[in-house]
Amino acid sequence: MLSYDVVEWGKPLQKAEKPTPRPTGTEVLLKLKYCGVCHSDVHIRDGYFDLGGGKRFNMSDRGMHPPVTLGHEPYGTVIAAGPDAKDVPVGKDRLVCPWIGCGKCARCLEGMDNHCMAPRWIGIQKPGGYADHLLIPHPKYLVDATGIDPAWAATLSCSGLTTYSAVSQLEPIPRDEWVMLLGAGGLGLMAIEMLKALGHEKIISVDIDDAKLAVARKEGAAATLNSRDPEAAKKLQQIAGGPLYGAVDLVGAADTANLALGALRKGGKLIVVGLYGGEIPVSLVVVVQRAWTIQGSSVGSVAELKEVIALARAGRIKPIPIEKRPLSEVSRTLDQLKAGQITGRVVATIE
Repeated sequence: MLSYDVVEWGKPLQKAEKPTPRPTGTEVLLKLKYCGVCHSDVHIRDGYFDLGGGKRFNMSDRGMHPPVTLGHEPYGTVIAAGPDAKDVPVGKDRLVCPWIGCGKCARCLEGMDNHCMAPRWIGIQKPGGYADHLLIPHPKYLVDATGIDPAWAATLSCSGLTTYSAVSQLEPIPRDEWVMLLGAGGLGLMAIEMLKALGHEKIISVDIDDAKLAVARKEGAAATLNSRDPEAAKKLQQIAGGPLYGAVDLVGAADTANLALGALRKGGKLIVVGLYGGEIPVSLVVVVQRAWTIQGSSVGSVAELKEVIALARAGRIKPIPIEKRPLSEVSRTLDQLKAGQITGRVVATIE
């Protein structure tokens, strides 16, 4: 099988040839067709996440040691299964839910693999989708996405699922309240779709790139704002007619989190999704006095992914701009993501 691997942290991915895995037990093997290229792979390729204050979370602390195969938005054809796998759709195309837990802890047993403390995430702890074949541990992580474009479906297993789970945590959102989305890249555009699908239209998209904000407006944001505007905080209040009900930070940087907290009303919610990195000082007294909720949201569950696919199949969410590129261009794509040069999403096509 062919793959593109991290051989050295921070360096371009290298093409590799290795034996194609054979499924055993409950394992399932797929011949991949597509894999979305996610911004979090920029950080993973670099080998660390910035925790702020000069601290780093190194990928080696997650048990990752090169060579590793990234890619956590895989879509392909099921071609084989182990003898203990039941009801396997061999010959059928399936989307993979990559957020796989240990299968034994309380979180996994309640269907919340994404909250497992000993995860086996595809493209992180386990080999991922920047390859032509992929082995997953159980058919329950296969999701039927027939009826929608498969390249788009690939992006739904991370950006779609992540944004759906995040905005759902703001529910119920009063119709007359405003929600701010920080970041108008692939996640930000997808979050607009998810909020609209949940019946909410008072959406403010915030970014530092006017071109991306123009796309966000086209996708359905009711208002947009460049956060580099020296009066950004004041203009947020003018747009919303006062403090905001909630914010989803799809960047996850100190500047974006501070802007969000400064804009929230009493009882407001900040959902942090992005992994850009850093830290912010937060007064515990103010958290109490303002009754804020500051919550992290980490991807989502298999059940939530099936809900996302149902929304897509029903036409309640529509595709954001997607560009297809050969898998051989995955390193260039990661470089452009790191530089903020991509609007929407890029999906690698796999021959």
